[in-house]
Amino acid sequence: MAFRHAMLSSGERIVAEEVPIAFSYSGSTHAVMMGTPADLEDFAVGFSLSEGIITSAIEVIAVDAVPAGDGIDVQVTLHDQSADALIARRRRMAGPVGCGLCGIESIEQAVRPVAKINDDGFQLRPSQIAEAVSLLSDAQHLNRETRAVHGAGFYIPGQGIVAVREDVGRHNALDKLIGAVLLGGWQPSKGAVVVTSRLSVEMVQKAAIAGSAVLIAISAPTALAIRTAEETGVTLVGIARGQDFEIFTRPGRIIAEGNAHVA
Repeated sequence: MAFRHAMLSSGERIVAEEVPIAFSYSGSTHAVMMGTPADLEDFAVGFSLSEGIITSAIEVIAVDAVPAGDGIDVQVTLHDQSADALIARRRRMAGPVGCGLCGIESIEQAVRPVAKINDDGFQLRPSQIAEAVSLLSDAQHLNRETRAVHGAGFYIPGQGIVAVREDVGRHNALDKLIGAVLLGGWQPSKGAVVVTSRLSVEMVQKAAIAGSAVLIAISAPTALAIRTAEETGVTLVGIARGQDFEIFTRPGRIIAEGNAHVA
């Protein structure tokens, strides 16, 4: 039922699916996330990289998604060396939709240091930031139907948005995007990550681990996200709506054009 224009009416609505998604390595469950059951190979690769289980997509030999009760068991097969490293640092955690750091065992793990971004001269113009946000919105097909999922996109100047992933969890959407970028052969350092959510610290950590120097969002960052971005060398652009945005860290990568001025 819907109430519109002071009237009740019946109808149908497409809603986003949400299921438990387990990631298993060497036969043991490492994590269970609530998420959208799509793009699971991308999710597995991106999650594995973000968690420090792998350092490159080539360490993943195979990904098999197997139905498991009301959810899905994503079985990830790693090269022997990666599998041995995982066993040495294995932990269990359960991650609900809104949580990107669930199940960690210490404060130190929550604010873990991330390798600094190599400054290879990547820059964006203000018009390209506006274009990236607009193209991401246009490419969010699932959100257009459900109005219930986050999106993450990878923008390359001159090519536009080359990959988009959606999920009910903002962290999941970013992990899926990271996996898609790695498997698609794009270089994270040659483009910008664009997300539809707020910028919490783990979003910055994931972008930095992937190697992307610019992270753009339609919402604002937290104070810890700003400090982490500054330390890791990530340019943080927030509240990007229409032609306007705010630069919170490393503004040197945003170059002026026309009448625009970047201080």
